Amino acid sequence: MERKQCTERILEAKAGQALSFADLASKVGRSEVWTTAAIFGQAQMEAAEANALVEALQLDPEIAAALQSHPMRGSLDCPVSVDPLLYRFHEITQVYGTTIKALIHEKFGEGIMSAIDFELAIERVEDPRGDRVKVTYNGKFLPYRKW
Repeated sequence: MERKQCTERILEAKAGQALSFADLASKVGRSEVWTTAAIFGQAQMEAAEANALVEALQLDPEIAAALQSHPMRGSLDCPVSVDPLLYRFHEITQVYGTTIKALIHEKFGEGIMSAIDFELAIERVEDPRGDRVKVTYNGKFLPYRKW
């Protein structure tokens, strides 16, 4: 089964049972962000995780097998998404990317933030002027190696 089909079937079952991604994450035993990434084909589940998800959604074992396949990370339909929400993250990088890079280099030295040893959190912050979205990137610093 193709990963895209797997994702579609999971999302249909999730909606049909009125479950949230947090509900599914608790069944899988992982974070809401990681579980959602795996559902969208951006992470690979272990057998126990995939089986727990399939059981919670009452889906076929072929879905569990697809969830255990190697993902094609970063595979979007186009290099810069035109979806307004996803585009904002591109826009943030366009506007603040050089600032982020300069501040990381100033605070840590020359290197990068890992996207492998990485965590992401999304929170709702209530505000009387309109609720805010708080996105936290937490990645290990990896200095460039000299040889």
